[in-house]
Amino acid sequence: MSSDLLIIGAGILGLSHAFAAAKRGLKVKVFERSATPQGASVRNFGQALVTGQPPGPMLDLARESREIWGHWAQVAGLQLKRNGSYLFARTEAQEHLLEAFCAGRALEHGYNVELLQGAAMKDVYGGQFRHHRAALHGKDDQQLYSREAIPALINYLSRELQVEFHFSTLVRNVEPGQVHTTAGSFRGEQIIVCSGHDYQTLLAEAIAELNPSICRLQMLRARPVLNLNLQHALLTGLSCVHYGAFADLSEAAAVQAQILRDAPHLHEHGIHLLISPTPHGELIIGDSHDYGSDASPFNAEQVDDWMIELAEQTLGCKIQVVERWQGVYGSRGPGPFSFLCAAPGVNVALMHTGVGMSVGPAMAERNITLLWGAPR
Repeated sequence: MSSDLLIIGAGILGLSHAFAAAKRGLKVKVFERSATPQGASVRNFGQALVTGQPPGPMLDLARESREIWGHWAQVAGLQLKRNGSYLFARTEAQEHLLEAFCAGRALEHGYNVELLQGAAMKDVYGGQFRHHRAALHGKDDQQLYSREAIPALINYLSRELQVEFHFSTLVRNVEPGQVHTTAGSFRGEQIIVCSGHDYQTLLAEAIAELNPSICRLQMLRARPVLNLNLQHALLTGLSCVHYGAFADLSEAAAVQAQILRDAPHLHEHGIHLLISPTPHGELIIGDSHDYGSDASPFNAEQVDDWMIELAEQTLGCKIQVVERWQGVYGSRGPGPFSFLCAAPGVNVALMHTGVGMSVGPAMAERNITLLWGAPR
C-alpha cells in the first residue's frame, strides 16, 4: 500500500516532519536504521533556545517551534521546563555585551528577556550564583531531557496519529515514489530524507553540492555535590560569541578578545559552557567543537577537564562525572539548514548547525506546507 509520505530518520527533524504531515491526515511511514534514535537528537543538551537565535528567520522559527514543543508537552506527556535560561556574565566585557543587547536588539526584536544585576543576583537560587556580575534571564527558552522526550514523541506519533515506524531498518536506496530497505520496498507520494550527518548513504551527490561538514562535541553527565535543584538551562558569557543573537554586536569583540588573551584554549577547542538539568537531579555539561569531514572517535581528557573546571566555577560547587559521550551533528553548509529537492518527490532536510531542537519543529512545518499547503 502506498503512503503519502516516507521519512528516513527518526531524529527531531524526521519526527517533526512526521507530526506536521500526520496532523494533516496524511499517511506517514518513518524508517530508522537503529532500534532507537542514536544521533544528535538524543545526544544534545535538550535546550530549545529562543534567546540565542539571531533576528530574522532563525528567531521566527524558534518562536514557532516553542509553541509546537508546548503542544507536544501536553499531548505526548513530555517533561518540558518552561522557566527559561540564565546566561551568566563573569567579566565586565560580558556584562556590557548583555547590557547592549537588552538596550538595543532585545527591544527592537521583542526578545522576552530580563537582565539581573547587583542585588538581584542574590535572589537567583538563593545566591548560589552571586559570584557572577549579571544574568540574562531568557524567559522563552525551554528545557527537556532528549533521551526521554524523543521516545515519548515517537510513542505519541505512533499511538495517536497512526504514524508507522520501521526501526532497525536501513534504507539502501531512494528513487521517486519508492524507498528500498532491509525490510523490503515501500511506495510513497513524497519522500523526505532526514539523515543527520550521514552524507554518504543516501542522495550523496545532491548533498555533496552543499559542501556540508561535521561537528564533534565532547559531552558529560554529572552530579553536583550540592542539591541545586536546578530548573533552568544555564549558559555563560562564552556563549555570547557563539550564538547569533549576540555574536555580531560590536560589544562582542571585547569578549572575544578577552577569551583569546586569557583563555585561548577555549577558543581553539570551541568550548562555551552550557549546563542542562535532567529530571533526575543530574546535569548535562559541555561542550567543545571540532569540525571536519569525519568525527574522530578519540576524546581529549584535557578538553573534559577544562569543561569540568568551567562548570564548577559557574555552579560554585564540585561535580562528579557519571557519563561521557560524543555529540555529532551536521554543520557548516550554505546556511543554517537546507531543504533540497534531489529528484521529483524526493527531498532532503538537513541542519547545518546545532540548534535542531530549537528550530526543527517549525522548519518541518514550513517544509510540509511547501509540499501540501497549510493545514485545514
